[in-house]
Amino acid sequence: MVVAKLRLEGNVHLDRERLDQLYAQLGPTGAEGIVNRAMEELAVRLAKVESCHRKGQLEELQRAARSMIAISEQIGMVTFAQVAASVSALAVTDDGTALAATVERLMRIGENSLLAVWDLQGASI
Repeated sequence: MVVAKLRLEGNVHLDRERLDQLYAQLGPTGAEGIVNRAMEELAVRLAKVESCHRKGQLEELQRAARSMIAISEQIGMVTFAQVAASVSALAVTDDGTALAATVERLMRIGENSLLAVWDLQGASI
């Protein structure tokens, strides 16, 4: 018997141009305010998705995942938005296994995306 170990990493893609546009349009202070609020809101909604999934509240889970799409796109979190869209779509299907796997992926991608944007803020944007 062969046992395979899966690497549960979540590579993320950030649209650096989107962040640059925000900074050009709003200036450093305005853009940092938008990015910080978006990151806080995404962290809250990630926790909501996880909680709703655990409780079997699929309609609320779908709403929370769907609401994360526009927020993450606003600050250039491309992969995060894509996975949130997948979670939202799967929440209305009858495929609990796929939903569970995708919610777990959203948690990994979400955490990695938030860290990536946080790191970019520490650098000069």
